[in-house]
Amino acid sequence: MFLNEELLKGIHSRAAMYDKENSFPHEDHVALKEAGYYKAFVPKEYGGHGLSLKEIAHEQTRLAKAAPATALGINMHQIIVGVGKYMVRHGNKKGEQILKDAVEGHLLSFAISEPANDRVLFGSICEAKQEEDGGYRFYGPKVFISMVAECSRMVTYGMDENNGDPQSVFAYVENNAETIKIKPDWDTLGMRATQSYSVNLAGAYASKESILTKVEPGPSFDPVVFGIFSHFEILLAATYHGIGKRALELGIESVKKRKSIAQGTTYDQDKNIRWRIAESALILDSIQPQIDVLADDVENDSDHGDLWMPRLSAIKNYSVEASIKTVEEMVRASGGRSYYNDTELSRLLRDVYAGLFQPSDQESLHDSWATLLLGPIQK
Repeated sequence: MFLNEELLKGIHSRAAMYDKENSFPHEDHVALKEAGYYKAFVPKEYGGHGLSLKEIAHEQTRLAKAAPATALGINMHQIIVGVGKYMVRHGNKKGEQILKDAVEGHLLSFAISEPANDRVLFGSICEAKQEEDGGYRFYGPKVFISMVAECSRMVTYGMDENNGDPQSVFAYVENNAETIKIKPDWDTLGMRATQSYSVNLAGAYASKESILTKVEPGPSFDPVVFGIFSHFEILLAATYHGIGKRALELGIESVKKRKSIAQGTTYDQDKNIRWRIAESALILDSIQPQIDVLADDVENDSDHGDLWMPRLSAIKNYSVEASIKTVEEMVRASGGRSYYNDTELSRLLRDVYAGLFQPSDQESLHDSWATLLLGPIQK
């Protein structure tokens, strides 16, 4: 284990406050940075701690049990570090700058998602305009950009259509207030401490050396595109799995204390409540092994062929749905007190729903599997 229990206990103690204040968890990030978590996923030869994808996934699960929003925010940083690793391993040396920046203590984020764009990673509505020096400037709206007011670097992308051959241009850009305009609109049901504001790219600049790749729009095994997709889905799954595991712990604690007036016993002796606890544990039990296998397969370059992206989408969806089901069951088992805002279960219930909106969603998941199994819909 990389993150020690004392650190996690401190982070857990502040989670409710950050949620209530709808503020960024600055103290958490200071603690994580001092513990070396910003560079934990960086290979040792680049000055990091050399954790594997499976190991960082386990840490994300542990961190999410302590504070889901803090975990989801730093998750974006770890995904980008993972992309840098994957790029370098597959011959794209531009990933080295990402690794070096993480070691130097930079906080990294994503600017990928766009309003009403269900293509997500596979086709941008933002413009990528090439400059005379070979660099690019980016224009257009981005949404759900976690930690955008705090990060110093981010990965973004846009579409270059000037030459009649559309290309998705992925870049690593510095966070500049003049060209990345933040809209302070993050007032949400849950995951409040991520501070995932909307932004408008108003000429955000990436030099030629900071253009990570240019590819045709659509699914791709390009190291940047597949690196983002694979690390995003696996680490999201790991993070949301932590919410489910924590909810189960809280539910067990609650039913052992909560007493039935009618039965004269605590609810851990009620067969219906016991069924809810057992059902939730069964659902959660299948998630970790799938995360572990896929994490190892990404790092070992296993060949899943056309099933790679559908399987990655599946584990993200399974994890989120399992945790939603678990939180809901534990709320039912714990009774009306869990409906109050000062209870941790109430916060977990709000936080876990954020997973419904993050790619890949259920529609995309089922569409990819149906296309794989049945072929595309005839037009």
